[in-house]
Amino acid sequence: QMQLVESGGGLVQPGGSLRLSCLVSGVTSDLDYYAIGWYRQAPGKEREGISCISGRGGATFHKVSLKDRIAISRDNAKKTVYLQINNLEPGDTAVYYCTAGSILRATQDCRNMDVWGEGTLVTVSS
Repeated sequence: QMQLVESGGGLVQPGGSLRLSCLVSGVTSDLDYYAIGWYRQAPGKEREGISCISGRGGATFHKVSLKDRIAISRDNAKKTVYLQINNLEPGDTAVYYCTAGSILRATQDCRNMDVWGEGTLVTVSS
């Protein structure tokens, strides 16, 4: 059974950067068959999708308001997907979740996903 484990969160000062990682395990087929996305949920707000990458990494999606500050990448051999966030702002404080879904069902912006990690907390504060 597929499992996702996020890491890399923590306390960061405004203007700093973080790279979050999502390690995928329990996959019997190639990870190429899964789109991977990142969502976040800020305190008191709904979970929102912020980035998505296709099975082989050839296509990516970013939330428009974040596209200049984030980058998503994947290393299928390492079964890991990364989210780089630059110039962090207090408004980026949230729990960041990794999610995976079959490329046959996932949308370009990573909806219709099948598996979720438990999240990693990012706190942006001076």
